[in-house]
Amino acid sequence: MQNVWKTIYRVFKYSIRTLYLIRTVTINILFIIFIIISIGIYLNLSDSSTASLSKHTALILDLSGIIVDKPVTYGKFHKFSQHLLNTNRSNTKENSLFDIINILRQAKNDPCITGLILSLKNFSGSNQASLEYIGKVLREFKDAGKLIYAISDYYNQSQYFLASYANKIYLTPHGFVDLRGISTNKLYYKSLLNNLKINTHIFRVGTYKSAVEPFIQDQMSDHVRHEEKQLINRLWNQYLKIISINRNITRQEIFPGINKILDGLYQMQGDTAAYALKNKWIDEIASHFFIENTMKKIFGSNKEGTSFNAISMYDYNVITPIEKNNQIAIICVNGPIVDGPDIPGAIGGDTIANKIRSARFNPKVKAIVLRVNSPGGSVNAAELIRLELIAIRNAGKPVVVSMGGIAASGGYWISTPANAIIASNSTITGSIGIFGIVNTFEKSLDSIGIHNDGVGTSPIANISITTPLPTEYINMMQLYVNTSYHYFISTVATSRCKTIEDIQKIAQGHVWLGYDAIKNGLIDTIGDLDDAINKATELAHLTEYQLNWYEDKVNWIDVILQQTNKVVYTIIINLLNHYVSLTNFNENIKTNNPNILNFSWNDPKHCYALDLDYLMQL
Repeated sequence: MQNVWKTIYRVFKYSIRTLYLIRTVTINILFIIFIIISIGIYLNLSDSSTASLSKHTALILDLSGIIVDKPVTYGKFHKFSQHLLNTNRSNTKENSLFDIINILRQAKNDPCITGLILSLKNFSGSNQASLEYIGKVLREFKDAGKLIYAISDYYNQSQYFLASYANKIYLTPHGFVDLRGISTNKLYYKSLLNNLKINTHIFRVGTYKSAVEPFIQDQMSDHVRHEEKQLINRLWNQYLKIISINRNITRQEIFPGINKILDGLYQMQGDTAAYALKNKWIDEIASHFFIENTMKKIFGSNKEGTSFNAISMYDYNVITPIEKNNQIAIICVNGPIVDGPDIPGAIGGDTIANKIRSARFNPKVKAIVLRVNSPGGSVNAAELIRLELIAIRNAGKPVVVSMGGIAASGGYWISTPANAIIASNSTITGSIGIFGIVNTFEKSLDSIGIHNDGVGTSPIANISITTPLPTEYINMMQLYVNTSYHYFISTVATSRCKTIEDIQKIAQGHVWLGYDAIKNGLIDTIGDLDDAINKATELAHLTEYQLNWYEDKVNWIDVILQQTNKVVYTIIINLLNHYVSLTNFNENIKTNNPNILNFSWNDPKHCYALDLDYLMQL
């Protein structure tokens, strides 16, 4: 018996020691990782802040990935994690539009920066309104007497738009300029849903509210086709107009039509670079060796003598201004709007409302600029945001809305309380309409021998995806949608000082570009974020101010996990690239559909002020 107890004691003793050893090793490993990360962050940030520039240095705008108003993860940890996990040059990288603007404006006034290199090979694209905003600042850079050079092996449409602002555009001998035009494209699911025996119940108001069409049709309706054709033609004309001004040639010379382009390429024996030079799309065909030597003559050689003096935009340190008492809060609504807190890929109504509430109670905040780049979403979430904006305006703090690439449907709903609404010519807005979708699977289950039965105290006591929708519930849903639509209409009419009849004429889910929206009274001024900030300072009577960006605060663990996810996502995308070209990811108004499937349909009443057609504009 004594031996048994000794054995039990030894097992217990060594188990405790083993657990202690595992705990000690785990803690030490975590501590070492923390030390490494801390040292890395310190070295990374101190290096960028103390790096001295030569007197003649080129800033390289080597954009990689896409440009958005608000990246998923924002802050210093994000910058370090990109270097740590090697995602800095990934084509899935998100760049903050406003960081780019700040970098360019600081470089414009930096005596050490004497020129700008646009190296856009890894730039995937952005919406046209954002590109126009960057273009405006590139023009400011040139007006300061500093030259801009664009260098690439090829230019897609987004890349070429920015390159057109350069003093000189270089293209390598086998390069090309890929101008194609703009298109819309989306998948339709009616036959699929029928084959799967899924009942899709649609409730909508608005002739042009096309968001539900993929669920009830197999092709685009005639009136939606007509509207989208007008929209993309206007966007394309705006694109060609800006480039023709930048290049000092006619729109016809920029894009003479695909048949004439083909004829020209045949005449040049398929030499795309020579064709681009002949059409004045570019200024010079040159090898990388020749271009680099030219840049050395302009900016001088670096210390190693391997290249010219230059610094990447990702390494260029932007000076943080000293905090001031008078602040303008900048709150970004970037993405579809869902009920509750933020979720990956969407903005939570609760999250935005809390930021607005925080700004209302912050005595330093004197005005708010709401940056809206959203196709809308949950009606309940949009109304929650709208009410908070009314509260901050009633507190004596003016509200100005700055619209990005899209501020449609629920994106316009939340804009209505503003003292002023400012959008660019290329902003997609309007789409005043409401819809609801409820899918039920009773036929699908019946087909495989699963049946549902039960009793309830009323016909609507048990609304489920496994049972048919009762007539009473169908009538109730349509009533919800109708009521929400009339509320939307009356809200817009009141805020824009118009009659309900006036708004009815331009509503019905109709989509407008910025310069049409101002004609219809939906916005006040054509402009960008700069104009919105100026308007906010004017309304708040401020002579000096500081911008207070209300961004999400994340810890280093969140950043590491998110960046690790991006690494996995990048691998998947690279595999898919063997089958699907992502070259024009954001150049066209892509409407394919991952966003439709991923969007969180969580509105309490299943009512949505959402323009699914333009989710990919983001």
